[in-house]
Amino acid sequence: MRVIAGVAGGIQLDVPKNGVRPTMDRVKGAIFSSLGEEIIGARVLDLFAGTGALGIEALSRGAASALFVEENSGAVAVIERNLARTKLEGRVRKQDVFAFLKSTQTPEPFRIIFADPPYEKTKSGGEFTQLLLESTELAGMLDGSGFFVLEKRPAEKMPPSAFWDVTRAKKYGATEVLFLQRTGVAAEARVRS
Repeated sequence: MRVIAGVAGGIQLDVPKNGVRPTMDRVKGAIFSSLGEEIIGARVLDLFAGTGALGIEALSRGAASALFVEENSGAVAVIERNLARTKLEGRVRKQDVFAFLKSTQTPEPFRIIFADPPYEKTKSGGEFTQLLLESTELAGMLDGSGFFVLEKRPAEKMPPSAFWDVTRAKKYGATEVLFLQRTGVAAEARVRS
């Protein structure tokens, strides 16, 4: 696994021995190709950060800042090593994602939010995707015209959401990537263009 492009392009990233399912380089490349110039100068939030690969790729390509949220201690250490290796700066929070969403007030919203949650069910038996899509706190953290990029299993049904519109969905083997915007934003953009 490596940083694909930007100032840290080509640098290999560490991967924890267990507890994470890193985004494949092919999928990561497709995500950033789709985001294009949106990443430049963006405030980025990387939830279920794992290796930190998505947030680090964003920083390498010109994002203004990145906040990594990950509860696994081993993964947090790997993110910190990967940031040091790439000479990029980001903040790392060791915390459960849903506890973070409920307890955090952000001074300004994020332009891009990445979430690559575990494919298995939560400890309480729910689906991570559904919990994320139902989170009013998450919706409130995204800039009005920003993007929420969510990875999930292709077989997992997209539950209805009052907060999100899917603007793009693409399958890559065992992963489906959804690009979401806050409800009404995509329709407003189409009307203006």
